[in-house]
Amino acid sequence: MRHGHAKKRYGQHFLHDPGTIDRIVRAIDPRPGDRLVEVGPGRGAITAPVLALAGRLDVVEIDRDLVPPLQARCQGVGELHVHLADALEFDFRALRGDGPPLRLIGNLPYNVSTPLLFHFISQLDAFADMHFMLQKEVVVRMAAAPGSGDYGRLTVMLAPHVKVERLFDIGAGAFRPAPQVTSTFFALNPHAAPPFEIADHAAFAKVVAAAFSKRRKTLRNALMGLLDVEGIAAAGVDPGARAETLAPAQFAALAGQWVARRGDALHAIPAE
Repeated sequence: MRHGHAKKRYGQHFLHDPGTIDRIVRAIDPRPGDRLVEVGPGRGAITAPVLALAGRLDVVEIDRDLVPPLQARCQGVGELHVHLADALEFDFRALRGDGPPLRLIGNLPYNVSTPLLFHFISQLDAFADMHFMLQKEVVVRMAAAPGSGDYGRLTVMLAPHVKVERLFDIGAGAFRPAPQVTSTFFALNPHAAPPFEIADHAAFAKVVAAAFSKRRKTLRNALMGLLDVEGIAAAGVDPGARAETLAPAQFAALAGQWVARRGDALHAIPAE
């Protein structure tokens, strides 16, 4: 993979506005002893002030051309550990090791934000909290309530794992080059205890994806092939309802019914 090429594919927008940087750093509130990890540090706008307050910082950067200027900027500020890697493939559990949970921060590239969020969630036990910047419309979706137009698959998939807290919006002018969108700085805080039980996470993901794949269709139609009307009703859900009106826990109940009925069907097949 060539790194000297135009970096549009990395979705890079570099933060430069001092007031915004200060507000972000205050919201993160880095303390000495914190195990902070920054994803995509870019030119170090957040890196340097966070490092100065925490004394140590790990960064995960995919673009090798950005590493030397980043190291130069942080020279003498604190202990900077650079991991030249794709955050989508990075093992945060290994980085945590036996130490305290990591505090993850970053300006997430818009083009891979959803896969990145799912990657972080898959290693949730490695993290104490997360603070990110993303395009506002995505954060609105993440924090949406059932029944609203922004509520969807992303909302439901995050709900069992983290609480989404929208902190403040950031105008396009705070970045170079200026993106075409407003950004939002937000926190993800892992739930201390699961808000509802999920018996099978793969089944939950499949049911959620199926339910939202045919938006504005009733669950009776959207879940055809997974659950019949009786199965949906057995989960305590109206088969005539639409996916966007259901609370996340109701999708877990549907997944539970699918797993149970699939198991029953498998056990009903006579042995050869």
